[in-house]
This record gives sequence, C-alpha cells and structure tokens, in this order.
Amino acid sequence: MSDVAVQAVPASAADDARYMQMALTLGRRGLGNAWPNPAVGAVIVKDGVIIARGWTQAGGRPHAEIEALRRAKKAAQGATMYVTLEPCSHQGKSPPCADAIIRAGIARVVSAMEDPNPEVAGQGHERLRSKGVAVEVGLGAEEARRAHIGHMTRVTKGRPHVMLKLALSADGKVGLAGRKPIALSGEEARTRVFQMRAQSDAILVGIGTVLADNPQLTVRLPGMEEHSPVRVVLDSQLRVPLATSVVATVRETPTWVFTSNNPSAIAEEILQQKGCKVFRVGERNGQLDVAEVLKTLGEQGITRLMVEGGSKIAASLIAADLVDEAVLIRADKSIGVGIDPFEGLPLEALTGKLAARVSERLGSDTLDHYERG
Repeated sequence: MSDVAVQAVPASAADDARYMQMALTLGRRGLGNAWPNPAVGAVIVKDGVIIARGWTQAGGRPHAEIEALRRAKKAAQGATMYVTLEPCSHQGKSPPCADAIIRAGIARVVSAMEDPNPEVAGQGHERLRSKGVAVEVGLGAEEARRAHIGHMTRVTKGRPHVMLKLALSADGKVGLAGRKPIALSGEEARTRVFQMRAQSDAILVGIGTVLADNPQLTVRLPGMEEHSPVRVVLDSQLRVPLATSVVATVRETPTWVFTSNNPSAIAEEILQQKGCKVFRVGERNGQLDVAEVLKTLGEQGITRLMVEGGSKIAASLIAADLVDEAVLIRADKSIGVGIDPFEGLPLEALTGKLAARVSERLGSDTLDHYERG
C-alpha cells in the first residue's frame, strides 16, 4: 500500500465535532484500566459512515488507533481518523501508531491534542504530515485534556494526578470524635464515589482508615467489580492486620503497602506472601514522605490517584501542594464534636488553592468539584 494517503471526503465542522465527541466517549471506557498508557479513543469515518471504533485496552495495549484499524481493515483506505491524543511515533512495547495509520492509507487525522510525552511531542503528527496525511489538531482539546490529565501529569511531573475525595458533615466534620466511623453520604453519592473509583488507577488511604473502617476500597456496582483500582495503604510501621479486607482479598484486587525503613523484613515478607506489594520510602516530619510515595506510584505506571481516607495524609498532600483536584461531598446532617478534615488546617487550605468547577445535588447531599486553574 502506498505511503501517501488518498484524498479524504471533506466533513462539515458539525460532523467533525460529533465524531470527535464519540472518540472522547469511547476513550473514557479505558479510564482506570489503561494505565500506564493514556485512555485514548479513536473513530474511523469514510464517506460519512462510521466504519470502525477503538479505545485503549486493559493494560494499555493495544492502543485505540490499532484497535480501530484492526476493525476497519481495508476500508480504512482514504478514510478520516478522529483520535483524542496524538498517535505515538516511537517504538515502545508495540510499534508506532503513526506508522500503522500511514500503512492503512488513512487520508486525514483529526487529533484533539498533542501528546506531552517527550518521546512523542508533535513527532507523531509530523510523521503523518510527511507522508501526505492531512492532520488537524485542537478539536475537543479541553475535554481531551481532562481525560488525559493523569497521563499528562505523569509524563511532565513524574507522579500521578491526585484527586482528593472528602465526605463532610453539614458542620464540616469528617468523622466522630475518637475517630469512630460514621456514614455521612447517601446512596446516590456512594454510587458516584464507586464511579470515580472505577475511573482511577489507584485509591489511597492511611492505616488509620484501614484500622477504623476496614474498608473494601472496591467498585461495588453491578458489572463493574473488575474495574476496582489498585488499593494503596500508607502504613509506616506495617501495622495492617492480615484479616483486614485490603489484605484478605488481595488476590481479587491488588493492594500495595507503603512503609518506612523501620519495620522488620519479616513483617514485609509476611505481607508479600499474602500477595501484597510492599514499598519502602523515606519519612518527613515523622510521616511517610508523600512526594516520594507519589513518585514511586508514577514509576509503577499509576496516572490517576484517588485519595479517600486519612486527615493526616490529606494535610500532608495539601501542605506539599500535591492535590490537583478535589471532590467534597457535603451531607445535610451535622455531627457536632468530631474530626476536622485536615489535622488543624482549615478547609480553605484546600479550596483556596483550587478553582471551583461545578456543584450539584446528589439526593440529599451536595457535591462540590474543584480543580487546578
């Protein structure tokens, strides 16, 4: 097949936007299970007919473009591909997508955004153009940026994108005095939390949350159980009991434990024999160094991290300016005497650093969403 693509049938701006929106929707299917790769979506259109779709598969391969081309087969000749991120141009664990697009005879590529990965960074688009493929970049860029924010953060900062989720009482407490657990959120809010977990690569809590609540930290929605994220527990002294859910169910859902250099090798080995991964990191101010924890998670391929438990951990992340996004779920009931969210830091220490994005009602609860400007 020729390296030079044939002329594609022009599409209207409205059609382009519709096909790109479809690609973005497809790409979101991979959120939470495509890591360490970005969750990309691709749609191939020819003569106004959608001939193939694809999205990044579990584990990051095959890539969305390859999936779509596999389905399109010879019909890809002369077609337009809509893709939510620049096709890769480097040889990784699979051949470059840009080369596959050229070989298939795709005539036009509409790409939402350039890949910030230094190994790509415009080279995929340039390779396509050099072989006669028409390339347009920028359609759907803002929505694509939100979808690929984990990938972008990992390749530019060496850590995952951090979303902090908090459930608050009407009077701003996260728990009862004495760290006794209490259910604050209603059913609709819990369903939304499960959905957020399903779109996260990993979920992080502290040992205090594990000891107090014995949480499962899984996605408990019909048909979504396999989308549970990696469970990450910060436990500087390796106190996590073997009977807790995060250890007892490690064969079904992975659990990674971060600890300091203090605990014995025997304690680490016992957890490893149960199936947990154990990572040792340094300490800062008497606590595990959260920046080193995030760096290690990035090295392991985690791109989107949901932080869901531990006022000390939240305070450490906020103090280090490592929270990129926050979801506050506010209940309509008050607690009175209880636990403040951030170990002495006011709520504004978080919300003051982020921009309010949206507020919505979930049954009797209110969800407020914040993110970096």
